[in-house]
Amino acid sequence: MEGTDPVNKKLAAALSGGAVLVVALSGCSSNKGTDPKLIAWAKTVCDAVPAQDAKIKAANEAISTTASDTTSSAATIQKTDSQAFQDMSDGYKALAAAISSAGAPPGVDDGAKRQQNVVTTLNSLSASYAALKKKVDALDTKDQAKFASGLQDVASQTTQLETQSKSGTAALNALEQGEVKDAIAEQASCKKVSSTSSTGAPDTASAPASTSTSSTAG
Repeated sequence: MEGTDPVNKKLAAALSGGAVLVVALSGCSSNKGTDPKLIAWAKTVCDAVPAQDAKIKAANEAISTTASDTTSSAATIQKTDSQAFQDMSDGYKALAAAISSAGAPPGVDDGAKRQQNVVTTLNSLSASYAALKKKVDALDTKDQAKFASGLQDVASQTTQLETQSKSGTAALNALEQGEVKDAIAEQASCKKVSSTSSTGAPDTASAPASTSTSSTAG
């Protein structure tokens, strides 16, 4: 798999920053005077984050692990990447669904618009990962040259995810302002994600800068 190995490593590097996006949902301030209704809204959103955050990170790690194993066969790479893309797609879709079902943050100016922007960008990310899964599934694992070439195409298409991840983070940051930030800061589930990401997030040193988004906490 000499021709495939460097391509899969490139793919892993391009994706390694994606999971950091969800860390944007972690406030660092706290105001005990926050509207109870907004606190309840934040709990609905934050309670959905840890499980999906873990799923997305695990998918990134699976791709990285396979990429670092020079003995991985084309079939193994295909199976691993396909499942990882599916998990990423499911993770972002679930986050979008949670924020959508929570509704607009109560008492927040332009809350509905900001909420919808987040839902739209997360669903867009989900669709992009689903599309990558289809492309990986269609690769010819019996022809090393064709497989490596096809995987190169998949890796090249991850550049689109850079823009989407950047847009997703911007939308989350816009949603997390003022009292929304205070309400999220009080949620143990979002604090947990912020804490684990600061100690166990995937290495983003080689990831595109626009996807290597740091936590807004602090």
